[in-house]
Amino acid sequence: MALPAGLALALALGGAGSARGAEGRVVHRIQLDSIVHPVAAEFLAEELDAADAAGAAALVVELDTPGGLLESTRAMSEAMLAAKTPVVVWVAPEGARAASAGFFLLLSADFAAMAPSTNTGAAHPVGGAGETIEGVLGEKVEQDAAATIRALATRRGRNVERAEAAVKESHSFTADEALEAGLIDLVAPDLPSLLSGLDGREFEKPAGTTRTLEVAGAVVVDRPMHAFRKLLSILIHPNIAYLLMTIGFLGLYFELSHPGAILPGVVGGISLLLGLYALSVLPVDFAGIGLILLAIALFIAEVKVTSYGLLTVGGVVALVLGSLMLFDSPEPALQVSLGLVISVSIAFAAVAVLLASLALRAQSRRPTTGAEGLVGARARTVSALAPHGKVFVQGEWWNAVAESEVPAGAEVEIVSVDGMTLHVRAGGAG
Repeated sequence: MALPAGLALALALGGAGSARGAEGRVVHRIQLDSIVHPVAAEFLAEELDAADAAGAAALVVELDTPGGLLESTRAMSEAMLAAKTPVVVWVAPEGARAASAGFFLLLSADFAAMAPSTNTGAAHPVGGAGETIEGVLGEKVEQDAAATIRALATRRGRNVERAEAAVKESHSFTADEALEAGLIDLVAPDLPSLLSGLDGREFEKPAGTTRTLEVAGAVVVDRPMHAFRKLLSILIHPNIAYLLMTIGFLGLYFELSHPGAILPGVVGGISLLLGLYALSVLPVDFAGIGLILLAIALFIAEVKVTSYGLLTVGGVVALVLGSLMLFDSPEPALQVSLGLVISVSIAFAAVAVLLASLALRAQSRRPTTGAEGLVGARARTVSALAPHGKVFVQGEWWNAVAESEVPAGAEVEIVSVDGMTLHVRAGGAG
């Protein structure tokens, strides 16, 4: 049956408009695969603004983090709650985790999802060395974290009781367990299944206003972190920051012990500046820095003073203690690896022992230049020594006094130097 021309045209235009609508949808995707720190918070805030400006259907945050800084976590959580664009936090790829601070970010999203073989939770606050915080302070910290997670779970309609268990009892959840517990919306192995699984679901943004997520057929636009910010993100990792700082101290230590080497000083200076930048962002315990500086001073003193290794032992002890105390944070992700601390301490001790042994060897070596360097050298008599005369040694003429008469042209050994006169004896080892 033939359709009226007007109706056919209307249907054609409607179909074309619908196709353009589906094709015009854009989803932005970013990756956060480091500890939670100010650089990550700044990156997320910028990408939320970019998604809003582009009219993106959603912003997918692919998350893999062991935790991070509390202030940065709060900033990122607040940014997601206030964003105009719906935010999907997806713990991926397989094997990834959203532990500690990452759990707070997962529950802050409009939609929470996880890939298979991932985990989340373990958000109980701990002390700077990973220990349980005891007493009233521990209770206050725990209650604050629990209240925060309850507020997030309530805001996003998630299981408040199970979310609170991750804080108070350090519960961790696999992807399937988190889905069953009502902590996430979906388990998705890849991005297409994530978007198809979430399409058509409702969300509130702003609060009280219900909207429908429309991401079917959307074009995914990856928004990578630019190179400079990626470099800053790497530098802020506690292990990298600690390693840069110790390399800096080691280079300067070597330069001070052996002035003029130049290269160790240059490398040490650059490393130290990069390390100090990282320390300016991370929560630092100044007692830890003080102990590390004391260790460096003891290592330098070992080169100058004969202590039979006592200063080196003291330096190693101070370095280990300072390294373990360096970062003041309840997050295990913000602690220096014990293996790295031990490796750096052994390296410092080895360098200190090497430099001390070289210094002792140099001090005990017989002089080879100047007047003292002539003692033990061989000379040839220019005139007979009876007992005074002239000798020729190292391209120079010297007055000489012999213990007994020595004929001209004979070889003598220099015994001592008295001003401009050499005391010699006949023969020697010839």
